[in-house]
Amino acid sequence: MISINNLSVEFSSQLLFDNINYVINPKDKIALVGKNGAGKSTMLKIIAGLQRPTGGSVAVPQDVTIGYLPQQMVLTDTLTVAEEVRKVFAHVEAMHRRLDELSAQLSERTDYESDEYHALIERVSSLTDELTMASSDNYEADMERTLLGLGFVRSDFDRPTSEFSGGWRMRIELAKLLLRRPDVLLLDEPTNHLDIESIQWLENFLVSKAKAVVLVSHDRAFIDNVTNRTIEISCGKIYDYAVNYSKFVALRAERIEQQMRAYRNQQKQIADTEDFIERFRYKATKSVQVQSRIKQLAKIERIEVDEVDTSHLNLRFPPAPRSGDFPIIIEDVGKAYGDHQVFDHATFTLRRGEKVAFVGKNGEGKSTLVKCIMGEIPYTGDLRIGHNVKIGYFAQNQAQLLDGELTVFDTIDRVAVGDIRTKIRDILGAFMFGGEASDKKVKVLSGGEKTRLAMIKLLLEPVNLLILDEPTNHLDMKTKDILKQAIADFDGTVIVVSHDREFLDGLVGKVYEFGGGQVRECLGGIYEFLEKKRIASLQELERSQPKTEQKNSPQQKLSAAEPAKAMKVEPSTPAQRKLSYAEQREREKTLRRATKRVEEAEAAVSAREAELAEIEAKIAAGDVDPKLFTAHADATKAVENAMSIWELAQMELDELKNDK
Repeated sequence: MISINNLSVEFSSQLLFDNINYVINPKDKIALVGKNGAGKSTMLKIIAGLQRPTGGSVAVPQDVTIGYLPQQMVLTDTLTVAEEVRKVFAHVEAMHRRLDELSAQLSERTDYESDEYHALIERVSSLTDELTMASSDNYEADMERTLLGLGFVRSDFDRPTSEFSGGWRMRIELAKLLLRRPDVLLLDEPTNHLDIESIQWLENFLVSKAKAVVLVSHDRAFIDNVTNRTIEISCGKIYDYAVNYSKFVALRAERIEQQMRAYRNQQKQIADTEDFIERFRYKATKSVQVQSRIKQLAKIERIEVDEVDTSHLNLRFPPAPRSGDFPIIIEDVGKAYGDHQVFDHATFTLRRGEKVAFVGKNGEGKSTLVKCIMGEIPYTGDLRIGHNVKIGYFAQNQAQLLDGELTVFDTIDRVAVGDIRTKIRDILGAFMFGGEASDKKVKVLSGGEKTRLAMIKLLLEPVNLLILDEPTNHLDMKTKDILKQAIADFDGTVIVVSHDREFLDGLVGKVYEFGGGQVRECLGGIYEFLEKKRIASLQELERSQPKTEQKNSPQQKLSAAEPAKAMKVEPSTPAQRKLSYAEQREREKTLRRATKRVEEAEAAVSAREAELAEIEAKIAAGDVDPKLFTAHADATKAVENAMSIWELAQMELDELKNDK
């Protein structure tokens, strides 16, 4: 569909791409990967036609449409959300007007046998087909589904876009892009401003409804769930794999290992040849052999090993001074802006050493509660910070607060005190700002580099309560893994506000969900929380679906009324309740899936109870190892969590069985 031919790009005498060739096919879902600065965003801009390559070409068929979402864009704020999104369908209204004009011309003409008349009929037919393809009758419904899927509520539709933050306005642009249904979607970090539920909705949309997709993302779970092909940009070349990212990582490691073996063998061959030439260069009896070896050496095509980032980000938080047993105690805390109650009656206590996540849709109060904890805004209720608690706070916009005119070194030099000042170069080197990089001005740094620099400032003094608000935005996958390990090793208390499921997985032991003006506690990790939420939402769907269908669809209301007339004669006739064959099959499949979930949940409960019983047996036998009591508390939580999942699964199964 789109062909990239001999593409070359050069910046400041540095070759970014060197004769790259590949094809984007109609159903491809491509992850474009490579280290920061490899040229991923540049590649998207070239495909979108926004940037010209130094050499080569991008061949795009005339009828192929391309949609491009950059990382950052300039947005206008003169319309409401709905009006802004409806601009996408301006072409549909234009087609309707054009069809009316052509139809009027047809009605006035009488030269039925002429070529011009037949050409006019062809144009009307073609335009009618285009309108059918555009699904013009359903665009309002499509608009509503897309905006709701991206986290908006219906009351937002008539609000001016100027009332929304930059992240929400990016969602508006993403909605417009998705509604255009282009043949190729180019997405540069689309999840940076989305919450977990919106990311899951976008995943489903890209997999089920989008055509070809090329995306750049540092969200590993997202690209694994969406893509079926991975293209890596490395050393100016590309490597094309027909697999998702996780499989690509394994295959890439094999490729690098093979390259290293071939490189070492070639280097030995070159060294041996050069040694022979040097030893016998001036011996007349060996002149023929020496000349032969010189020619052989000149003909060798040197093997390049793909760039392996040998710099090491040694991220370790300083030892946390001991705080009280309860760093944060929150009782009936609420926050309102005017008439809008963000949340109310939030009540929970964090224990020393706990690592928890704040999740939920944007605007539901996650960052707001963090600001309440930091004392930045007033609130209602009782919020107490525990004894000897020292807070380290990484705000969502921390990287943007850096002074762009300062160098990297000066940025840290201004906040460092005492002996730390003598070690600034070492610290910057550990964060991959070694050598000349420490003399760069902050304004020329990438988003990931600014985030790393802001993280250094956080590490300069020891704390025992870390509050991290979206710390992974703009970080590449390797740096995220290192940050995750550093937080896991941190011996203090941690609150993480994040939408990155893979980052939170295995890191937090408790999740607080913000939504509907409430803050709800969920024991267990992020995927256990999502599983509970999925089951709960299925139950809610079962309860609300009939009402929703009748409320939203006049046609369904009409069709529902017809059998009702027949039921007046014989309300309990079995024939009228009988499902179609297809419906019966679907119901059986749903029941089987629900039954399987109950069985899996029961097995999980049994396994957790067995683990708990084993620990209790050791305690009963007189084992007083302190770690055993911690394990007992964790095992008890695990049993409670498994029981909760089983209860939800059983309730779902009972609902389905009772829904005759």
